[in-house]
Amino acid sequence: MTPADGGQVALIVKVATQLFAALGYDGTSTRQIAEAAGLNIATVNYHVGGKRELYLAVMERAHLAERTALEQAMARIGGADPVVAIHRLMDDYLDFCVDNPEIPALWMHRWLSDASDITELEREYVQPLIANVGAALLPAREAGVIDAGVDLEYTIWSAIWSIHGFAKGGVLDAEGRRRGAGDRAALRRFRAHLHQSLHRTLGLPGDAP
Repeated sequence: MTPADGGQVALIVKVATQLFAALGYDGTSTRQIAEAAGLNIATVNYHVGGKRELYLAVMERAHLAERTALEQAMARIGGADPVVAIHRLMDDYLDFCVDNPEIPALWMHRWLSDASDITELEREYVQPLIANVGAALLPAREAGVIDAGVDLEYTIWSAIWSIHGFAKGGVLDAEGRRRGAGDRAALRRFRAHLHQSLHRTLGLPGDAP
């Protein structure tokens, strides 16, 4: 692949990511992707294949970015203060979703049965990450830091649902205006709420940081 070809592939994947995140897989056509990239359909097909292949490439790229961010965050859980490390894990994931809002948007479309004929992504990408986060939290539960009766899997999912929802849709203020992650006050308030909710749900000792 020449540098020019690599540049076109990167452009196609970037544009496809934006459109799939905004419109969903079912609502996006290869023609739309080609037009947004300033290319013709034949060029898109030559470089990345059809829409299905392009979607799989987009989702793989999103997964690798998410996995890298989570692995870096989980590596800190074994530190001296597990409570601080657990909260830092949540902060890191929130920051990742705020900085990369297209990634939670892609997964939220799938929650609404987008690309329902492509069924392997949750099994290959999502379930291993959920299992890894649960495994990273398990020593804290075994040490009594996390309440033994907590359902870790559902706690993790609850955090994901909340963070994805805020990163994609924000919240409404008193006047009915949508305040998203770009609003510093809204982000600060949401972060504090997450800390309190996670702290109480996990039964962590002391006050939420």
